[in-house]
Amino acid sequence: GASILLLRACLALLASPIYLLSYLGIWEPFCRKVFFPFILDKICEAHDKKSKKHKQELFRNLPDFRGPSGELRLLEIGTGGGSNFQFYPPGCKVTCSDINPNFQESLSRNMKKNQHLSYEGFLVAAGEDLGQVASGSVDAVVCTLVLCSVSSVRSTLREVMRVLRPGGAFYFLEHVAAEHSSWRYFWQQVCYPTWKLIFAGCCLTRELWKNLEEAKFSELKIQHISLAMPWMPIEPHIVGYGVK
Repeated sequence: GASILLLRACLALLASPIYLLSYLGIWEPFCRKVFFPFILDKICEAHDKKSKKHKQELFRNLPDFRGPSGELRLLEIGTGGGSNFQFYPPGCKVTCSDINPNFQESLSRNMKKNQHLSYEGFLVAAGEDLGQVASGSVDAVVCTLVLCSVSSVRSTLREVMRVLRPGGAFYFLEHVAAEHSSWRYFWQQVCYPTWKLIFAGCCLTRELWKNLEEAKFSELKIQHISLAMPWMPIEPHIVGYGVK
């Protein structure tokens, strides 16, 4: 415990300009409008290379969840720049949502690259409050690298269950806490406060599989995988889907 506190203090000292900007109320708006959209685009580019085969396998059965009309209505929570669009099946009707509306450049770029999809709109909304989406109105909900930063995982999953039609599916790929006895978990604890400040509330030590198991899906498939990201404490991941 003492070593973690000492290393946290050293890391905070290195990041002291950001802590000062945060204290002055400057960092959060700058992060939301400029830094986070820029850095997330770079991280997603690297992460997609590592996770491509897992995403291809994850979304392979998306067409199985088409509604009675034969259409696949998909809601993505935390769309960001739209890096998942390439994995969705042709004709899929996608509604994008994100709490941060400042991803226009990368989002427009990925929409142009993926014209096999039909884009229904963009909602500025938090995962915990999807009131703009009618109950039981979508066939699939997708959430990748988002549950780490929502203010309430339970509230977000309740909204997922509400907007899904019966028989619809929730797809996820998220980084999670490492084994508590591991060095990875030690460094996650060290980095936690500074990481959360720099990366817009991203939490390194959430055991998200427990939240998913508590969400009462009728069927839940979870796989623990490792995606090594150089110099980043987010190697342990879970991937899978749950059926309402």
